[in-house]
Order: sequence, then structure tokens, then C-alpha cells
Amino acid sequence: MKARVKLVDGMMFVGESGSGHAVVMDGAPEYGGRNVGIRPMELLLIGLGGCTAFDVVQILRKGREKVTDCDVEVIAERADTDPKVFTAIHIDYKVKGRNLAPAKVERAIELSKEKYCSASIMLGAVAKITHSWAAIDEAEEVEAASS
Repeated sequence: MKARVKLVDGMMFVGESGSGHAVVMDGAPEYGGRNVGIRPMELLLIGLGGCTAFDVVQILRKGREKVTDCDVEVIAERADTDPKVFTAIHIDYKVKGRNLAPAKVERAIELSKEKYCSASIMLGAVAKITHSWAAIDEAEEVEAASS
């Protein structure tokens, strides 16, 4: 795996992955940035959310669960002094599908947390990571919406 980060202007950088995808990162104006891109630490949280969401959906689909949507919200707290590492991270999963088995959703999240998600395992070495989740049945949601 490989990545490259290049200064563009002021405090704006372009990060490019080894697979050829790019993202703009920038700092807040008080740090010389123009606020035109994502902050690097925000990118870490997005990476964590993406890593665990990918695991959960893949595990559920391999288990023949009919997943149609997965929304993962990641909320973090940081240390007050440098280095301002993450001290606490909460991951909230909303998994939607047809006839989802809640026990399988819970198990998929546990497997991601304990075995597959490299990002959460690395970040868990410095931050306390907690989880919450909901399995949302599409059929029930449609019925409730039409009431």
C-alpha cells in the first residue's frame, strides 16, 4: 500500500492513493489554510468508518443477509494538548435491509471490531472505542411511512 501527499498552496495538500484516487486536505484559516478541504484527522475518522462499514456489509452479505444500506457515524474526542490524539471514539451503525437478523448484525460488528478492521484495531491502541447499532427492517420502515 502506498500514498503520496503534495503541498499545493498555503496549507492545502493533495493526497493520492496508490490506486490513483485523490483527496484535498486543508487547514483552518488560523493555521494558514483556506478551509477548502478535509482536515487530516477527519480523514482518519472517515477511514475508520469506511473500514468497519466495509467489513460489516461484507460479513452480512456473505451470511446471506439482505443488506441494502449501511450508515456509520463516527464521533471522536481528542486530547487537549499536543499530540492531540483521539482519546475516545464512538461508532454508531445503522444497518438497513430486508429481514435482517439482529444477532447477525451484532456479530458482524464484533468481528469487524475484534478481527478485521485494521483501522479500529490501530486506533483502539490509543483511544477507547465504543459501539452502538440498529438493524432497520426496510419492510417495517415502508409500512410505518405509509401509515
